Amino acid sequence: MSLPLQPPFAPQLARARPSLPEGEGWSYEPKWDGFRAIAFVDVPEEGDEPSVVLLSRGGKALERYFPELRFPAGRYVLDGEIVVDLPADPDPDADGADVAGIPEASAAQDFDALSQRIHPAASRIQKLSVELPARYVAFDLLAVDDLALLERPFSERRTALETFLAKPEFGDSSVSITPAVTTAAEAEGWLQDTEGVVAKETGAPYLPGERKGMVKIKRKRTIDCVVVGWRHGKEEGTVGSLILGLYAPDGELRTVGHTSSFSAKRKRELVGELEPYGTGRVQAGEPSRWKSEKELEWVELRPELVVEVSFDQVSGGRIRHGAKLERWREDKPAAACTVDQLEG
Repeated sequence: MSLPLQPPFAPQLARARPSLPEGEGWSYEPKWDGFRAIAFVDVPEEGDEPSVVLLSRGGKALERYFPELRFPAGRYVLDGEIVVDLPADPDPDADGADVAGIPEASAAQDFDALSQRIHPAASRIQKLSVELPARYVAFDLLAVDDLALLERPFSERRTALETFLAKPEFGDSSVSITPAVTTAAEAEGWLQDTEGVVAKETGAPYLPGERKGMVKIKRKRTIDCVVVGWRHGKEEGTVGSLILGLYAPDGELRTVGHTSSFSAKRKRELVGELEPYGTGRVQAGEPSRWKSEKELEWVELRPELVVEVSFDQVSGGRIRHGAKLERWREDKPAAACTVDQLEG
């Protein structure tokens, strides 16, 4: 592979912010729900063997898992995201068009389907590449031919990316460009309709491995959940986390996640407050490669307590990461906490 940048290579990272930065000197993009990947492409027009390396944020080669991805001939390095889209809504009048006039960020992504692609069996990978094809969303151009662009400001790299991907050969490829806008007001809709927003300083160079020059603002979603149980904390006599549940259409109360955002004082207080609701039963948590069966056990509660929690991502009908407790909802009946809240 003859490129001015070579693996291993650490992508530039974003630091978290609670709200969109405003003012001049920012460019805004939707936050994608996929696998971050640097694409090293050395594909000749003819003759020599083509070489494509898709390097994950952690330095893992991903190209074998996505054989359907097609990169046009050339020598270039892209920063982007591998995504699998959810099926498009068949209703042409349904919501999902441009939000407040901003470019559409595409259909929602299916991270659960994407995760299934990381599989040891080549036959399984090939099958899923047809059933659940991925695509590559580019948001930065790091090198072209023998020229590295890292030291150039993002505004120049964005213009170069737009020009580069406008070539006819990219029209029938797996590569597309992420939308971008120049004001916080235009990007606001992405905080409701995508995973959030990534804002980049237009004058910043590309800084591999550093959390400078770009920030991320995650979409914040809130739902009401039934507290179906609690798990012991590391310190004796404390609550480590609350187990959250939602009612399915068939009436089944399904566990969908947990919340553990408590102070040390609150962890001790909760033991006594939850005791009157106990059923006397202990449930086993879902298997985990990281924790023992004992650590996953949780104390069952009668489904009477309701909490409002905030979170940012859902996968496979579950909150992917721990949710944050916002407040207790004494005013809301448990039966009103249904799984349809996870949709959208």
